Amino acid sequence: MKRRHFLTAASLAPIASALPRLAAAQARTFAPDVGPWRTFEVTTRVEIIGGGAGTQAWVPVPNVNTEWQESQDSRGTGNAAQIVTHTDPGGDARMIYARWPEGEGAPRLDVVSVIRTRDRRVNWKASDAASASRDDLAARLRPTSYIPTDGIVLATARRASAGKRDDVAKARALYDWVVENTYREPTVRGCGVGDIRFMLETNNLGGKCADLNALFVGLCRSVGIPARDLYGVRVAKSKFPYKELGAGTADISKAQHCRADAWLAGYGWVAIDPADVAKVMRQETPEWIKSAQNEIVAPVYDGLFGSWEGNWVAYNTAHDVKLPGSAGPALPFLMYPQAEVKGQRIDTYDPETFKYTITARELTA
Repeated sequence: MKRRHFLTAASLAPIASALPRLAAAQARTFAPDVGPWRTFEVTTRVEIIGGGAGTQAWVPVPNVNTEWQESQDSRGTGNAAQIVTHTDPGGDARMIYARWPEGEGAPRLDVVSVIRTRDRRVNWKASDAASASRDDLAARLRPTSYIPTDGIVLATARRASAGKRDDVAKARALYDWVVENTYREPTVRGCGVGDIRFMLETNNLGGKCADLNALFVGLCRSVGIPARDLYGVRVAKSKFPYKELGAGTADISKAQHCRADAWLAGYGWVAIDPADVAKVMRQETPEWIKSAQNEIVAPVYDGLFGSWEGNWVAYNTAHDVKLPGSAGPALPFLMYPQAEVKGQRIDTYDPETFKYTITARELTA
């Protein structure tokens, strides 16, 4: 998957044989650019099978406000005794928290959020005077329980970015390394867990977005580039010819996706998403594409270092999230609804005990 910036004699095929490839390249474009705002309404319905003593649930809601997203109102309704909005004091994870009385046999919660979003793109030709607080940038350099910045993570980042002098060159080298050395593994549950030390120590570099983008974030942080994961969900189809880069239907219950960005000197926060490159390579066509230089993948590979499409909503950037009212362990991140019955955390992927649906619709003025 190494990038090639030169032509070889072998590549000089007859014009006739090149035509199909050129046609395919022209048909596949991916070029998000800053444009008009879009408004989405996202509804999450939670149903807990059976209920009982100590039944409670937590539903993430958008809490990211930037030049590309405005998180507006979120509200919860249902048959719970208590429904409140809570923000994790250790980060920016916002959630609707509900607790039901012991006698409620069919706990239900509906959460509705309204969000404005738009495409995002950095202008590489002009230095950006963007600013960020020193405390925020320092926080984006710290290790987390699953994203260490020392040992094998630091060693890997140093090798991958060797010889690169500035932030942009280092971040690009790390992005290229993740694309070239990792792959999407469809059998991973949910979006993965993002345990990057385990990935590197075992050389098991397959995963999903929470794994691959966490690896990029950890590599950046270890060499002094502030970076963050943004946990969210796709809310609409892509306007580009890539089915894997959008939500296929209004039911987005399985459309969770995390992205990443990095603070690059002179440009501010820059959109970066190596995990979606891996998704296109593995799932966009029936056959697994093994090269990022393939004409189908190349536009996405180039585009997702510096831009992304506004058909996605971010919930938060938090790690090691402690759920209020729970005695259970902290979550590595909050991107899926969570619930407990009788003090026991329910498997968020088990429809036999924990049923939820998430739907999205675009609102018009």
